[in-house]
Order: sequence, then structure tokens, then C-alpha cells
Amino acid sequence: MTTDTAFELEIKHRLVDECIRLQTDFVDNARYAMEEAQESANDSQGAIEDKFESFREACHIQRDMFAKQLDEAIGKLSILKRIVRNKVNDDISLGSVVRTNTQNYFISVSLGEVNIDGEKFFAISPASPVFQAMAGKVKGDTFTFRDNQIKILDLC
Repeated sequence: MTTDTAFELEIKHRLVDECIRLQTDFVDNARYAMEEAQESANDSQGAIEDKFESFREACHIQRDMFAKQLDEAIGKLSILKRIVRNKVNDDISLGSVVRTNTQNYFISVSLGEVNIDGEKFFAISPASPVFQAMAGKVKGDTFTFRDNQIKILDLC
């Protein structure tokens, strides 16, 4: 393994760790919000029924919305935990760290910008349009996204 490859794998490890940390925060926040909405609905149980029925319904709707967010967050966390950290990807696929002449990407789940030692990476999902444009490409290839030619400089 070359020094460059070892360095890129270290970046990949750190990206996975940071993305898992961020996604775990999303899971925790969604769980907390869902539980708070349920508690609010439960607290209204003993009040005058007619006056608080619509409030309780609103709390249940809110709880259901947070439950859906929680389910999605747990699913994304599961995807992140399945990424093979020591794999050097030959082509762009899930788990790839992609450096281009315009931006750096981490193919994982949609989390937006993630900074590692001041270097920006965009955590994107395989469902994103930019991934669709670069899927299966290898180091040195170019792809077109939003009428721009983008060159793949490095891939891990």
C-alpha cells in the first residue's frame, strides 16, 4: 500500500466516523422530538376533552412526522455502518472518496458538507444527481454535471 493510499484510507476512516457522529445526532434529535410530542399528547389526556382534542391530534401528527424522520435517520445510519473502511474503490460507488477538480465527495448518505482537517467533502447519496453523473467512473475520467466537465483527480 502506498503512502498516498494509506493517507486516503485514513481520510475515509475519518469521514465515516464523522458522518456516523452527525447521523447519530440526527437519530437522537428525532427520537427526542418524537418522545416530546408523545408526552405533550399524553399530558392533554386529563384536560377538558373537547378543547384539547385538536391539540392532542396535532401532537400525534407531529409525533408521526418525527417517527418518520427517526426511521429515515436510522436507515441512513445503517448505511454508514455498512461502508467498508479499508476498501480502496476502483470505481465510484458507495463508500468512495472522490476528489475532482471542483469539489471532493464522499459517497454515503446525504449529509452535506463535512470537514476533515479543514478540507471540505460533500457527503452525498447514490440517489443524488451528481452521483448519477459520476457512477462507475474511475480516476482520470471526466463526467458532465450541470453543463460542466468535471475531472476525477483521485479515488479511494
